[in-house]
Amino acid sequence: MAEFRHEYSGQVPARVDAVFAAMSQADKLTRWFAEHVEVSAAAGGPFRFWGKHTLGTPDVASASQTLTTFEKDRCIAFSWRVLDIDSDVTWVLQATEDGDGTNVTVTHVFKEPPTDIRTREFVDDLWRLNFANLTAHMMGVEPLLPDYDDPSPEVRQTILIDAPREKVFAALVEPEHMKAWAGGTDPVAEPVKGGRYSLGWHYEMDGRTVDGGPTKIIEIVPNEKLVTDWPDWRGDPNVPVQRVTWLLADEDGKTRLTLIHDGFTRTVDISDYGFGWLYFLGNVKKVAEGKA
Repeated sequence: MAEFRHEYSGQVPARVDAVFAAMSQADKLTRWFAEHVEVSAAAGGPFRFWGKHTLGTPDVASASQTLTTFEKDRCIAFSWRVLDIDSDVTWVLQATEDGDGTNVTVTHVFKEPPTDIRTREFVDDLWRLNFANLTAHMMGVEPLLPDYDDPSPEVRQTILIDAPREKVFAALVEPEHMKAWAGGTDPVAEPVKGGRYSLGWHYEMDGRTVDGGPTKIIEIVPNEKLVTDWPDWRGDPNVPVQRVTWLLADEDGKTRLTLIHDGFTRTVDISDYGFGWLYFLGNVKKVAEGKA
């Protein structure tokens, strides 16, 4: 059976030496990558990680990862038996042109493709999640480590907004405000149960045009609660539809806005949603406070 190979890349806003340290030192790896880590700095040594934050490796007995390449400030590679399949992971680092950032490329190769899990999306989301946490760590932001033991994974974020609930709710259901915080081209909101609700996102994915984000309102209580559906962001109709809930509550003369994104069928599907929603909550705050 042919091997399965997936590559993911992104840019971290930190110098190569700092990023390499975060990816090679146990005390730093436990901040963004795994609950428990045992690493060496020479090929053939251990590069073991395990615990609730590690896919398919819940305890030390199942942690058999081995370092295969260690080139300071350039490359780390290790073997990792995950999903009961042998695989190899390679992290390659390269300084950006100005030297202040680092381009990181992750290559994950399975000896045989995992089955029945939407393999490409599964592995892509795994590294989107890890990369988002690495980036957060390097920026001094608290990473959002996943819990692979959680039977009902969700994203939960909250922000305090210096505006009354009426203004915050208006930011969520009035198209001109939605456009300002979500960045879509043609948002739509019919503020009734079953009404259309779109952030106006349109993009290309795998050769097809996707109308991303929510499509309808599931529940609405003016100035208190808004619940929408959330179809698969890649546009796959076979993926169960998720749900996004916005909750508004008074707090010290301000509004506490809480977002809950749930309905994920597996923890890895959370991908980098946690940091995406932090960004959009910040945008809603600016709109509601009249600073956008």
